[in-house]
Amino acid sequence: MYTDWKKKFAFIFSGQLFSILTTSMVQFSIIWHLTETTQSAVVLMIASLVGFLPQALLGPFIGVWLDRWNRKLTMIAADGAIALFSLALGLYYYFGEPGLGFVYLVLMARSIASSFHAPAFQAAIPLIAPPDQLTRVAGWQQMVFSASTVLGPALGIAVYSATSLGAVLLLDVAGALIANIMLMLVKIPQPKSEATERPQFLAEFKLGWQTFIKVKPVVIITVATAVFSIAFMPLGTLFPFMTLSHFGRGGYSASLVEAVFSAGMIIGGLLLSVVASRWKDISYIVMSMVVMGVTCVASGVISREAFVVFVILSFLMGAAAPFFNGPYMAMIQRAYDPAMLGRVISLVTSIMLLSSPIGLLMAGPIVDKYGIQSWFLGCGIVTVLTGVVLFVLSKRLHVPEPEPAASSAE
Repeated sequence: MYTDWKKKFAFIFSGQLFSILTTSMVQFSIIWHLTETTQSAVVLMIASLVGFLPQALLGPFIGVWLDRWNRKLTMIAADGAIALFSLALGLYYYFGEPGLGFVYLVLMARSIASSFHAPAFQAAIPLIAPPDQLTRVAGWQQMVFSASTVLGPALGIAVYSATSLGAVLLLDVAGALIANIMLMLVKIPQPKSEATERPQFLAEFKLGWQTFIKVKPVVIITVATAVFSIAFMPLGTLFPFMTLSHFGRGGYSASLVEAVFSAGMIIGGLLLSVVASRWKDISYIVMSMVVMGVTCVASGVISREAFVVFVILSFLMGAAAPFFNGPYMAMIQRAYDPAMLGRVISLVTSIMLLSSPIGLLMAGPIVDKYGIQSWFLGCGIVTVLTGVVLFVLSKRLHVPEPEPAASSAE
C-alpha cells in the first residue's frame, strides 16, 4: 500500500511549494494594495474576515462531502477553482480597477475553495504514508509551508511594485497549474465509503462529531490547542506593534523579526523531519508549548534595549512551532479511520480558525490598557500551564502513537 511513498510526496510537495508560494504572494499583495489604495482599517478587517470565515463556518459540513469524494480530484478541483478566481480578478485589474465588492467576492470564493483543499490534502496523507512516518511527513509539510510564507510576501511585493497586482494574480494561476500537474502524476488510494445515499448533513455532521469525541486524548489535546490558539494567535498581529511600541524601532526591524520567526519555522520543520518518531508525539507537543511559552514570558519582561534578545526569542519561538503543529496533525491522521478523516480534520480546522478571532478580540483591549508586553507575558504563562496540564493528562490517557510499518522504509 505504501510503495514509493517518498517519491509520491516529492511530487506532491514540489507542486504544493509553487501553489502555496504564489498564494502567499497574492494574499500579501492584495492586503498591501488595499492598504495603499484605501488606507482604511475597516476595509482590511472586512477583507480578513471574508478570507477566513468561510473556512471556519463551512468546514464541518464540507467534511461530509470530503469523505465521499475522491480526495485527489477534490484537491485538483479546489486548486483549479482558486486559480480561476485569481484569473478573473487578475484580468479585472489588468483592464481596470475592480470595486471592493468584487474583491471581497473573490476573496470569499477563494476561501471556500481552500476549505475543500486543505482538509482533503490532510486526509489524503495517511493514505500515502505509513503510520509511523506521518510525523516526518508533517515536518516536510511545515518546511514547505514556512519557506513559502517567508518568500511569498517579499516576492509578492517585488512583482507588484515592478508590474501590477494583476501580474501577481496571474502567477497564482501558474502555481496552481504546476501543483495540479504534479498531483496528477501521483496515485492516491481512496478509502471505501459505506454510504451510497445522498448525505443528510445533520446526521452525518453528528456522526463526524461522534467519531471525533470517541478518541478522548485527541479531544483533550484539541481543547488545549483551542486555548493555546486564543492566547498565541494574536501574536502574529502584535509582533510589529511590539517592535514599534516597546523597542521604538521601524519597519525594517519589524520585517527582520518576521523573517527570523519564519526562518525558525523552516529549521524547526527540518529538525522535526529528522527526529520524527524518536519521541512520542505528545512529548513533542508538550516540549513545543513549553518552549513557546517560556520565550513569550521572556519577551514580556525584557527591557526596551534588548531588541537583539527579542530577535533570538522570536527565532526560538518559530523553531518550536512545527513540533506542535506537525505531531498534532499526525496524531489525528492515525487516530481515525481514513473514511471519516475528512469530517474530523474539517471540524478541528474550524475550531482552530474560530479560536483566532476570539483571541484578537481579547488582545486589543488588554494591550491598549496594560501595554503590549502584558499579552506576551500572559500568553506565555497560559501556554506553559497548558503544556504542563497536557503532560500530566498524557500519563493517564492512551494517546495514539505510531506503530512501525514494515513497508515504511520503501
